[in-house]
Amino acid sequence: MDEILDSDATSQLQKLASKEISPRELMEATLDRIEKVNPKVNAIVSLQSREELIKKAESPLPGPLRGLPIAIKDLEETKGITTTYGSPLFKDFNPDFDSNMVSRIKAAGAIVIGKTNVPEFGLGSHTYNPVYGKTLNPYNLKMTCGGSSGGASVALATRMVSLADGSDMMGSLRNPAAWGNIFGFRPSSGLVSKGGSAEVFFNQISTSGPMARSVRDIELLLGIQSKLDPTDPHSYGPYKTTSKSPKNLKIGWLGDWGGSYATDPIILQRCQEALKIFEDNGHHIIEASPLFSAEALWSAWTTLRSWSMSEKFRENYNNPLEKKLLKPAVVWEIEKGLALTPEEIFKASRIRSDWFRVTAEMGFDTLVLPSTQVFPFDSELDWPTKILEREMDTYHRWMEVVIPASLTGLPAISVPIGFGPENTPAGMQLIGHRRHDANILALAKQYEQSISFLDMKPGF
Repeated sequence: MDEILDSDATSQLQKLASKEISPRELMEATLDRIEKVNPKVNAIVSLQSREELIKKAESPLPGPLRGLPIAIKDLEETKGITTTYGSPLFKDFNPDFDSNMVSRIKAAGAIVIGKTNVPEFGLGSHTYNPVYGKTLNPYNLKMTCGGSSGGASVALATRMVSLADGSDMMGSLRNPAAWGNIFGFRPSSGLVSKGGSAEVFFNQISTSGPMARSVRDIELLLGIQSKLDPTDPHSYGPYKTTSKSPKNLKIGWLGDWGGSYATDPIILQRCQEALKIFEDNGHHIIEASPLFSAEALWSAWTTLRSWSMSEKFRENYNNPLEKKLLKPAVVWEIEKGLALTPEEIFKASRIRSDWFRVTAEMGFDTLVLPSTQVFPFDSELDWPTKILEREMDTYHRWMEVVIPASLTGLPAISVPIGFGPENTPAGMQLIGHRRHDANILALAKQYEQSISFLDMKPGF
């Protein structure tokens, strides 16, 4: 069954539909793989019992994902399965409901086998927490897998699942995808509804999205995640693919944003090598000057992010017993957010608006940036404190390259671009115009057909 597990979700579903394999056989093979591989990488947590999962596989629900095993990111509430958010505050939380997105995935016929590991509350692109510990990069077990969708990326890379959900505020779908040699897609704001969120107007800097080993699988899951939600005023799904092959596009290569983003030169080299593939497909690569002040983007981003975090975790912070259990980065975000003035928040929103106008009017079809500024770092570190000779002044400054897309909700996919000197993967962001998700995925699909390193699997 290894050949089946190596194939993508679309192939597995085709074999299930033709009865070449049964849902039970796929589930047993999946659980065998998890038993063999997961102890080495710690990607899947809250794994359900084999007996229960095989019973579900014997009579799967109908739907486009009928019988497909899937593990849900541990930031999404999943009925009857412990959902910790990576925090000791919720280590015993067993929700009696599903989040909207999990409901959609279940209704599509997928079988939820457990959860995928995350950093505490999803903060920081390094997957470790006090509840389950670290998730390791399967290409080099000394290194981090990134985050916050780190467990999902590793589960995909090691063939423990063929499809995975993730979420992205500051690169959490793109960073771990880059370091897992897979695809991670941040959809346009509003395509995947936030569902039952208490506040839906101010907080639009995060979204859920799909991760997979093929672009067609990205589209498969996105079509399910993006169901139109009448309770969300920003919802405009579902996603619809395009049959048009991209031609003669103007692609703006932004590199290190004019030196503003300290970036490993080998990553920049890998990106430039990948860009030649687009040229071979008839597109025009233009080395673009920075489109906006990087420092202004950073200022707006950190203001809006901290403001959002301070409201989300205010109650935990105000409880002395719970505050002691919060990760230092969470406390830092909360305290920064609580200290903000209305003038600072409005200024950040104006910068965000100005940046959106620039991207809406730009003469490029696609912008390209690295997905990360460094290759995977030592998993013993909390975060990189320096890139090249530049000091990183916060726990997340080293991921600054992802915020141009995040700040205004642009669609962005991380595509694999090869490996670095320590056998760890890297990725590149393809960023499109807002709500032009199908166009950016069509470009990624065209690129996918020309690369060979997707076949480079972890060594176990």
